[in-house]
Amino acid sequence: MDSMRRIIVGVAIGASLLTGGVIGATIAGPLVASAATSPSATATAASPGTGSGTFVPNENAQHEAGESAAREAQENAGQFPTVP
Repeated sequence: MDSMRRIIVGVAIGASLLTGGVIGATIAGPLVASAATSPSATATAASPGTGSGTFVPNENAQHEAGESAAREAQENAGQFPTVP
């Protein structure tokens, strides 16, 4: 009877591991798939902003109307504006 009990316990443990693996794969599978596609979308979005690395001022007339003289001077000098 003792060997029969060991077999039953072994089968129960194996079935439990198999069930846990199936449940884990069902839950984690879509998460892994979506995580694999996210960085490429982020890298694509970040690429246009990393062009030449130089500051390009916004010379739109509407933008220029609300700009201070100090900010405009920094933009004209090719500096990143630090004043409002």
